[in-house]
Amino acid sequence: MPYTAVSRSGNFTYSSEDFAHSPLILFYEITRACNLRCRHCRAVAQPHRDPRELTAEKSKDLLIEAAKFPKPPMIVLTGGDPIKRPDIFELVHFAVAQGIRIALTPAATRLMNPQVVEQLKASGLHRLAISLDAADALTHDQFRGVPGSFGRTVDIMRWAGECGLPFQVNTTVTAANAHQLESIHRLLADYHPVLWSVFFLIPTGRAANMPRVSAQEAEEIFAILLRLSRIGPFAIKTTEAPHYRRFLLQQMENQSSAGTRKLPGNLIGTNDGRGVMFVSHIGEIFPSGFLPIECGIFPRDSIIDVYQNSELFQSLRNPDALRGKCGQCNYRYVCGGSRARAFGVTGDPLAAEPDCAYGLTQQLTEVTSSC
Repeated sequence: MPYTAVSRSGNFTYSSEDFAHSPLILFYEITRACNLRCRHCRAVAQPHRDPRELTAEKSKDLLIEAAKFPKPPMIVLTGGDPIKRPDIFELVHFAVAQGIRIALTPAATRLMNPQVVEQLKASGLHRLAISLDAADALTHDQFRGVPGSFGRTVDIMRWAGECGLPFQVNTTVTAANAHQLESIHRLLADYHPVLWSVFFLIPTGRAANMPRVSAQEAEEIFAILLRLSRIGPFAIKTTEAPHYRRFLLQQMENQSSAGTRKLPGNLIGTNDGRGVMFVSHIGEIFPSGFLPIECGIFPRDSIIDVYQNSELFQSLRNPDALRGKCGQCNYRYVCGGSRARAFGVTGDPLAAEPDCAYGLTQQLTEVTSSC
């Protein structure tokens, strides 16, 4: 039986029924230029801008079309480093004028300063998204490839708080920092983010050969995140770890014999191509930035048509199309496994989630019984 869920943000309401016609979030990779050298960079970012980037006018055309979705998505301007675009404030202001909620993921470099943060707020930015990957400078700076990145990240959080610009913090979990999650949580509590998004590594870009946390380690991290979420003082979600939703449901079911199929907004069930889409710096349309299978190219192709009618997008929105243990899982409607990780590991975006522990014991039992 499919689960139903509703996500609410201010006056904006998005339900799982909207998956078919509108993404909840559209990521627009506005540039691949960046002065950091992050070990896990999906975009394999470079210091200089690509001359093929969508121009300011084409970027505005993209924003105009995005506003025409039946439920216009939040747009996240990402990169690379969006601050490397000289027209960034103009584009933020333009998006807001179209009625779009706009967020931005800057790199923690010297390009970011209090004046830039204040100008982003004045342009109407809905939220800043800042990356923090450790509770100490050494671990964070090694991961981001540039000394001083940790200090600048902390500065940006402070500047955003001082000028009243809401911000979230994104943390990539690896073997090097998994033991620091509680320390990171304590550090963030001093700066009052609205959300902590914990990202589970996808083997793509520079991260193609990086070690990921194991399926069992992921379960242990889920338990830590659940405990921390009960402490507050900010919301916690995962990115590219939809099996955290399965974990949360299991906890809910264990605590209530009656159970429930009505889920809170953080369990709405987005996934690559399912409430999510991505447009690259040159207009390529993907189910997500971590699932780089081209389904069209803007402006030749309509992002609305691609999202609604692309064969791959439609398959990704159909939990019954999944293969392996994900296709048989009773949590597939709310979880479905990371489609990007399945593709990165197996080359098949509909294959089973390789880093989920659920069902492994049953599979081993079945194999043993058949021998």
